[in-house]
Amino acid sequence: MKVLLLNLYYPPDTSATAKVAAAFIEPLTQKHNVTVICGRPSYDPTERRPWRLWQTEQLNGVRVVRVGSTDYPRTRMARRVFNYLSYVALSVPRALLSSCDVVLAMTDPPFEGIVGAFVAMLKRKPFVYNIRDMYPDMAVGGSIVKPGLMARVWEKLHRWALRHATRVIVLGEDMKARIAAKGVAPERIEIVRDGVETSATPAATSDFDADIIQTIRGTFGFVLLHAGNLGFYGAWETLIAAARELQRDGVGLVFVGDGAQRERLQMLAANSQNVRFLPFFPSSKISSVLAAADAHVITIKRGLEGVVVPSKMYGILAAGRPIVAIAPRETDAVTHGIREDFGCAADPDKVDEVVAVVRRLIADPQRLAAMGAAARSAAPRYARSTEIEKFAAILEVAARR
Repeated sequence: MKVLLLNLYYPPDTSATAKVAAAFIEPLTQKHNVTVICGRPSYDPTERRPWRLWQTEQLNGVRVVRVGSTDYPRTRMARRVFNYLSYVALSVPRALLSSCDVVLAMTDPPFEGIVGAFVAMLKRKPFVYNIRDMYPDMAVGGSIVKPGLMARVWEKLHRWALRHATRVIVLGEDMKARIAAKGVAPERIEIVRDGVETSATPAATSDFDADIIQTIRGTFGFVLLHAGNLGFYGAWETLIAAARELQRDGVGLVFVGDGAQRERLQMLAANSQNVRFLPFFPSSKISSVLAAADAHVITIKRGLEGVVVPSKMYGILAAGRPIVAIAPRETDAVTHGIREDFGCAADPDKVDEVVAVVRRLIADPQRLAAMGAAARSAAPRYARSTEIEKFAAILEVAARR
């Protein structure tokens, strides 16, 4: 079959959707023809491209067409809108000229699902919508867009795109429930998780970078680590307030990463001696970063359950570390953690509950070790290779239709 993927970001961009798109699309090239229509690299790219109306290259078996969108960096939030608009304006005509059997769209820019449905309708081809973050729910829930006319129109168009999709691919049960609540038949919603690259043998302690582990742990007796994007979705106030309460217990809260909310978080944590912020480490050092923690934090504020599904959970499982989910009970991080015994949960609005959960972990090292072992045992059930096979099968069935 011929697959046409529409997404603003693709390597050498380093965004989450760029990495996941490459991970799931490249294996398809063993049997199928894949074309990606993306924009010029702009999201912390490893290299850039000169402006052309469009330019074509082969990348690991994928035919990549880069349209001449603007390439403002992701740190310039207001100007990124021009990246979005210029990409859509140039990618739609190019997509209409591209031969395909199925149109696949992700969620960069945030309204790309609507664009993909429009392109598929004009081409009279089946449409598969792979939702990474659910908009406009995330934009409204994260206070990026105010409730009002624009949000209502956006939601109406999004529901039209969902109805038009042959299949909707989501990241978890909580997101599936959200989509079903919008009127999409559950049998048209498929769950494909990002999963994790699993290894038959765990990494040996000698393989870790001791300097990175020491940098993260410092002098803390117990390290809670949040590694990843600091976006609008987290219950940050609850987490930082709990960290202050836990200072006398020797607990350190360490953030490794960056994002739109980092500056606000640093202000919230001002004068907190046990809250630290570190930049991202090279991707080759991820295993050392994950190993540095006693437990990892996943946080989703109330109202955004099923809107965002933090896929970093799978890497944490492979590292054999427990998860403290500060999130509503409907989220996958909570339900899976409790069911499979690798995590514990706290209400995202209750500081005292977070404090109590962490203190129970500190007081019971055997329980902590058992949760870590359960995490490592659970990891193979979320193997990325299995998820890629499911992803390919969904596209093949859609193309045949």
